[in-house]
Amino acid sequence: MMNISAEHRQKIIHRAIKVGLFVAVGLVFAGGISRVYQFWDDDPDRGALAMPEPDHWGEHFDHVVYLPDQGWSAADSLWFYTTTQGSDLMPYDFFLALEQMDTAKPFRDNAHMNKYRYLPQKPTFSNPDGLSVGFVLDNYKGQNYVGLTCAACHTGQVNYKGTAIRIDGGPAGADMESFMEDIGRALTLTMHDGVKRARFIKAVLARGHYRNESDIVADLDKYAQRVSTYAVINHPTTPYRYGRLDAFGRIYNRVLEHVMSAEQLRDILARTLPLDDVDRVMKGVQNVISADDRDHILERIRPFLSVKQQLRLGQAIYNPPNAPVSYPFLWDIPQHDYVQWNGLAANAGVGPIGRNAGEVIGVFGTLDWRSQRHSTLSTLIGGQDSSEATVNFESSINVRNLRRIERHLQKLKSPRWPQKILGPIDAERAQRGDRLFAKYCVSCHDEMDRDSADRRVIAQMTGVDIVKTDPKMANNSVAYSGYSGILRNLYVDTSVGEIMLQRTAPVAALLTKADINVVATPDPDKWRVQAWLERLYDFASAFFDNEIKPSIKQGQYTPDTTVEPFASLQAYKARPLNGIWATAPYLHNGSVPTLDDLLLPVRREGDPKDGEYRPQTFKVGSREFDPIKVGFRTDLGDLFETRFLGNTNVGHEYAARPTPQKDGTVLPALTREERQDLLEYLKTL
Repeated sequence: MMNISAEHRQKIIHRAIKVGLFVAVGLVFAGGISRVYQFWDDDPDRGALAMPEPDHWGEHFDHVVYLPDQGWSAADSLWFYTTTQGSDLMPYDFFLALEQMDTAKPFRDNAHMNKYRYLPQKPTFSNPDGLSVGFVLDNYKGQNYVGLTCAACHTGQVNYKGTAIRIDGGPAGADMESFMEDIGRALTLTMHDGVKRARFIKAVLARGHYRNESDIVADLDKYAQRVSTYAVINHPTTPYRYGRLDAFGRIYNRVLEHVMSAEQLRDILARTLPLDDVDRVMKGVQNVISADDRDHILERIRPFLSVKQQLRLGQAIYNPPNAPVSYPFLWDIPQHDYVQWNGLAANAGVGPIGRNAGEVIGVFGTLDWRSQRHSTLSTLIGGQDSSEATVNFESSINVRNLRRIERHLQKLKSPRWPQKILGPIDAERAQRGDRLFAKYCVSCHDEMDRDSADRRVIAQMTGVDIVKTDPKMANNSVAYSGYSGILRNLYVDTSVGEIMLQRTAPVAALLTKADINVVATPDPDKWRVQAWLERLYDFASAFFDNEIKPSIKQGQYTPDTTVEPFASLQAYKARPLNGIWATAPYLHNGSVPTLDDLLLPVRREGDPKDGEYRPQTFKVGSREFDPIKVGFRTDLGDLFETRFLGNTNVGHEYAARPTPQKDGTVLPALTREERQDLLEYLKTL
């Protein structure tokens, strides 16, 4: 071996440091240029399209406006709409070529997407094909896909007398449940309808990314099955309808699908199928589920199972996503200490990267998780310190953009009530309402200066046993468990210490471990050194940009213990109500249509029949705003019934009934006039 002098070794080290610094500076510079390039799209209309023709319910809007004081320019909004997070629903060319089921019109036609309440857009620099808000081109391993951005679920719209008000960061009114079911049916129909298939193949070939018809047909079959299966697995027993989704239920199910190990799958098949079928199926799938070839195991064994067997297998593996919640609004999210309706995710340090990575797992990130027979820096960071086989958590999830999106949200502000459009605020009523808010509401819903750069949101957690709102979402987050698969015997940090993942484990813990490993795995599309330098830069940038520090949850809730390490999740979060007027319907599950209704009690046995109560049924899907009751029109759309668990409108009857205070006093229920005063004040926030 060549001997190297100490002086020469020092020179080599210095050169290596210089090269490393040069590469790092180059990456930062290239990232800056890329960021400037992405902000070139500054269409003054922000790409928004009016829909003057009546839709299927007779609604229309003649022009679209943006509120001037949300903190984002036109370029800021368009960047948020079109920045990929690594979501890959299907090949991009397929989405452009796919037809509606009962016509030759494109599935992605603006009028058709508006039916699902996805917001129509015209072509702009960053969206040349004019996809609806939140639909975007993603490229992963040389293949173009269409995917969803944060904006698909977190851009709202309020219509009033022909004017549409776009609300950046507001809750979407989208019906993702019907969208996914219908697009799966459209893909399946295209596969089997000769005329549609011929037009589809011709359109896809014309775009020049597929070489031949057989490749198109093979992918069409794969994605028709994949999307349809996703819809079946996640078919809710409680319909979501517009503006709601059991996002965590669906994220949990995608994790359970992709962590499944060959060993556990064999065990489940043997326990799930009749004995006569086990040998036949096992013989057919034995090569598919080998330890070295576990990618998309569940998808690849479906051809060996009947429909009935697939359903039975699904019941053994997945949890029903039956706790729909409204899409949260995003203003002040980077300033929160804990996020999600039940405070599931801490917002300190690099936590937002992991939290957002989990979201992309749920919305179709490509998860190329596979076995490997060696350890790497990624597996060590991810806590896979075994000397035996480890798992490579490669994925399409774009950690760099997730970090940028979180930083971008720091500028977003809550929307102010647009008096020129929705009517003036009664200042005298609002002043009286201010005093009522201080008595009844401010102990949980702290007031905040939306314009302050130093604003912070301290979540006030209230246990479901106290607030008494529908417990389904909170309970599922704690109670749902599943097979740990490739994560078995690994450790996960909790607020009370580490737990080992046994054969079955809480899915919340499995998701946490998967998130850690995904973000610890560098971008597979980039040169390895570049990918690692970028990832380290993203971690450092996310950490130092984030001024939120680890803290204890505040409020009235059951704390975590070593016996119940996730007990604190059985609570719901109260936050400041700035911009609340633009976030109907209300409560975490969208079970109360207007703010006026929220100030009413739920009718109970023994209550007088002629009293005022929260509606037990109403319709959802309309975006026509009611400025008097502060919410959307409820006589048009799909029926919402509060009698189902997951949909109940009970609880949070503060001010609607006598309201006990911490000092032992009891405040009386508000009168009708007082409710109107408080409502007028809420418009000012």
